[in-house]
Amino acid sequence: MSTASMAKGTGTAVPVPLPWPGLLALSTAAFTAVMTELLPAGLLPRMAPALGVPEARVGFLVTGYAAASFAAAIPLTALLRGLPRRRVLVGALAGFAVSNAVVALSSSYALTFASRLLAGAVGGLLWAMLVGYAARMVPAERRGRAIAIVLAGITSALSLGVPAGAALAEALGWRTVFGMLALLALVLIGWVRWRVPGFPGEPPEARVPLARVAVLPGLPAVLSVTLFLLLGHQVMYTYVAPFAAHAGLGRPDAVLLVFGAATVAGIWVTGLVVDRHLRAALLTALAVCAGAMLCLGLFAGTHAVLFGSVALWGVAFGGAPTLIQTALVDASGPRVADVATSLQATVYNAGIAAGSLTGGLALDTLGPGALPWTSLPLVAAALTTVVLGRGYAFPSVRRRLPSGS
Repeated sequence: MSTASMAKGTGTAVPVPLPWPGLLALSTAAFTAVMTELLPAGLLPRMAPALGVPEARVGFLVTGYAAASFAAAIPLTALLRGLPRRRVLVGALAGFAVSNAVVALSSSYALTFASRLLAGAVGGLLWAMLVGYAARMVPAERRGRAIAIVLAGITSALSLGVPAGAALAEALGWRTVFGMLALLALVLIGWVRWRVPGFPGEPPEARVPLARVAVLPGLPAVLSVTLFLLLGHQVMYTYVAPFAAHAGLGRPDAVLLVFGAATVAGIWVTGLVVDRHLRAALLTALAVCAGAMLCLGLFAGTHAVLFGSVALWGVAFGGAPTLIQTALVDASGPRVADVATSLQATVYNAGIAAGSLTGGLALDTLGPGALPWTSLPLVAAALTTVVLGRGYAFPSVRRRLPSGS
């Protein structure tokens, strides 16, 4: 099917409309996954007495989820790549429903922790699917916009969902909130079956081995940018509170609020430009992020500069995942995007863990003033990789692959 139809009698190309109901279902799935992963972090004081453990062990419910997601993304994706895609997506959502229902009802920490491992495993599978699924639902020239819509679910969860969930837990109880997440996953199953198209799995003879996917032209560069950016981002983001205190600001939550609002703006702007100017937009986002780290290192004591730099950092980082994911699907092609995205999800989680560790070491040994200077060379490495990746990873003119290729 052509990517644009001809207006009757005029010869004017009319863009194919985006499949909004299906894309919003995938975006809501992303929202559900982020809410499931992060909500316990905001409910530590309420969950700990009910489960009979210290608050630190409730924090391990987030750690366990992330570890399971890291470990399961690649093997589960490889194991299930032959099954119909919508069936696998529904199975992942069913896993979220079961996990959140168990958390809502359980008084056993061990059972709750086991259910979080289940959620992490299906979360790793889900993240490996969402971007490739969106790419196959639209023509190639609308691919970036579709991916931006799906990834907006992440931003919505971070900026609105998690704070709202914490407020609801205060009013209705934390078990009710997890019950609502379980119900949302069940509603999503029906929504996906109704409005998300089914795609076949890969037949055995058509499957590209995992090792060959990892070295497809452009893939190593895209994965490297993912790793460098997450390392640099997490160095600062994990320890933004002590950095804000070092800068003489007594309200680190205000910094996080500015950052969260800016990420919303970033993903909106990215959705407008990603399909026409992917390389330029990514170069701009990484350059802005590097510039923000430089300003934080030099002028954080001036609060206007601090908040302005954080806002620019948020705008740049808010759009970067969409740009990188679109480049990944362009390089791999939508048919093996699930496997490519599972590799990226693993690299993403590794970047989060290593960035937090690196930032912690810098904080302990050099103090909070060293954090932006630790982050800056890592972001600069991501920028340099994009500058050099003009061939397959980040070409000036994007390849126009068919939407199902």
